Amino acid sequence: MIEKRAQHLTDRLRYIEDIFAGRHAEEIESLDTSLSEFFQNLADGTMDDPMAELTRLETLFAEAERRLDADLTPMDRVRIVRHPQRICLRDILENVYDNFTEIGGQEEHSTDPGMIIARATITRRRGKKKYNQLIMVIGQEKGHGEEFRNGGSVKPWGNAKARHFMGVAETENIPIHTYVFTPGAFPIEDYPGAAQQIARNLYEMAGLSVPVVTVFSEGGSGGAEAIALSDKRLMLSHGYYSVISPEGAAAIEGRLKPGQRATPELVASCAEKLHMTAEDNLNFGYVDRIVPEPYLGARPFHYDFFRTLRQEIIRATDETIVSVRRFGFMRKIALRRLARENMDEMYLRWSLSDSGREKLVAKRQKKFLKLSRGACNDKRPALNRLRRFCAETWQSLSAQIKYTLYTRHQQQLSNFFEETASFLTFLKNRMLYPLTRKPVKPRMKPEAVRALTTLSEWDGGERKSRWVYVSPRAREDRAISCPNAATHGCLDLWAPDLYGEFAGVCTSCGHHFPMEYQWFMNNVFDLGSVHEFNAEVEAINPLNFPGLSEALEKARAQTGLASSCVTFEASLEETKLIVAMLVGSFRGGTVGAAEGLKFVEAAELAEKKSYPFLAYVHGTAGIRIQEGTHGVIQMPRCTVAVRRYIEAGGLYVVIYDTNSYAGPVASFLGSSPYQYAIRSSNIGFAGPSVIRETTGIAVPPFYHSAYKALARGHIQGVWDRREARSNLHQLLMTAGGRNIYYR
Repeated sequence: MIEKRAQHLTDRLRYIEDIFAGRHAEEIESLDTSLSEFFQNLADGTMDDPMAELTRLETLFAEAERRLDADLTPMDRVRIVRHPQRICLRDILENVYDNFTEIGGQEEHSTDPGMIIARATITRRRGKKKYNQLIMVIGQEKGHGEEFRNGGSVKPWGNAKARHFMGVAETENIPIHTYVFTPGAFPIEDYPGAAQQIARNLYEMAGLSVPVVTVFSEGGSGGAEAIALSDKRLMLSHGYYSVISPEGAAAIEGRLKPGQRATPELVASCAEKLHMTAEDNLNFGYVDRIVPEPYLGARPFHYDFFRTLRQEIIRATDETIVSVRRFGFMRKIALRRLARENMDEMYLRWSLSDSGREKLVAKRQKKFLKLSRGACNDKRPALNRLRRFCAETWQSLSAQIKYTLYTRHQQQLSNFFEETASFLTFLKNRMLYPLTRKPVKPRMKPEAVRALTTLSEWDGGERKSRWVYVSPRAREDRAISCPNAATHGCLDLWAPDLYGEFAGVCTSCGHHFPMEYQWFMNNVFDLGSVHEFNAEVEAINPLNFPGLSEALEKARAQTGLASSCVTFEASLEETKLIVAMLVGSFRGGTVGAAEGLKFVEAAELAEKKSYPFLAYVHGTAGIRIQEGTHGVIQMPRCTVAVRRYIEAGGLYVVIYDTNSYAGPVASFLGSSPYQYAIRSSNIGFAGPSVIRETTGIAVPPFYHSAYKALARGHIQGVWDRREARSNLHQLLMTAGGRNIYYR
């Protein structure tokens, strides 16, 4: 017994040394000396009362942990949540729930051991009667140094497993508890693809009709969001939740070359600047409550912590249920009672009626749509906003009247007359066939056969000699070499031809050179039909991240834009649509609070007017890391807006151009059922250099190319830039939801 308790103190000492990484050396050395003296005296047999001395040492360690806890930095908290002695999901299953059965694989015998799914029960009482409540528990599993868990970095098929069992829980009408223990998702594109699978998870969670409660320990980027779009979000007091890991932020901020490592000082500085602690996220409104942990973080021997977590997770589930139940006048009384009761002694049924499930989904969606509105600069005058609100309300009303009272009945009558005419024509032809039969015509001419059996080539149509918008680079008097010249033998192209008549496309191999976003805006849509809105919404520096304000000011001066998202109304062959465009020339097309606000309002406007909604990605490097969780929260937030629009009957189309990576692709862009790419574009969850740095794997050439994305099923087609107008028009005429009545 003495040896076991002494070994436990040794483990605590090593834990403290690992957490502080050289800091507080004197205090740690004092603990080490005291512990060494105890072992020496115990071995010599000179100790009068070993148990009393051991108790004194345990008190000494507890007091030292209390003092050290008050001096924790954000980087210390990162080391806490990553330490092998940190609690993991299996510890929670064994100590918080009364019973559980792991499903979807066990240990290393699993589709992805980094993602655990379990059917669990919580036993509660009402008087002498016991009730077993069922829960679906889903979360990343880091384990205690188990390498096959991959550090909780989940692969696409692990997230697919989570999504599948979320659907099972919804079918069985039981709550879902998710636990986030991940530094980020594993950045590979093998089917179903990291980005696409996270987008699918977010889209499904936005509409789950059962209570979802999330607990954050380590929440890194899109890997965390894959299971965190929930009704209640709790966060452990020593955890972190961030747009990116501190090491990833340091690599970007330090502009590190391949093979270089960021200094510990730079990594710690980025952890501080990202405002990723539990207190920060509670102040931002991105978590609902903090679960207090013991000093220096929860470890498996902290049984009091597990009791606290059990109370909090039950209370959060009860609050979610009560908030959508009938008898609204009693909700406040019930919620006040929940705040002070012993949850094990208070039973509340967790199943919901159909109306309650509908309210639950609506409430969750509204919650996320309201987030981060204060993290950007909305310069729209109040009078203009009021005028626009009135106009949109009227347009929404007129669209509903047009669809429900006119178009739907018109379509029904049209369908009836068309079917009747077709039937009468069939009868006439059958009756008159003997009299009207004609001899067989001779075979088609060879020219006609070739026209029907060979691939078509782009001839430019009416735009062959002149585009409405021509790139400024067409004024350069120089030759341009195609990047594929060495392999395809492409001839050099004269810049006025390449960037003018050829629209930035190599005439030999079809390689697409990057073009300005104005090319798409002016050459795809009808001339003079583009009308921008919400241009006054401006990206700012909500975390006061060093250097970001100057970088944003420089981007505004260079592009004339207030953010990387441009939203406008336009028409194509007189078909009106709403467009949200991510502009790569503004800070790489990164998405923050301003871009999220504009995207959400564009989707809502498209829903009100029953217009198609197009997201054109001129280029995006992902979420703007300098905005921290203000940026990453746009992933679930914009996905909610997309789901609401699609469920209202809208047609949502995404077109990728140049390079499109990370959070936007793994959320609101990847949620579209109609995704296309301009040829020569690259699409994925992480770029080749990021994959190499995080996994040590060098991806093969063209791993993220548009054709690879097409082969994986991420996109539905690859377009030539010169055919974008005709292809988009054909899509608008052949696809779409029930409210698209423009055809």
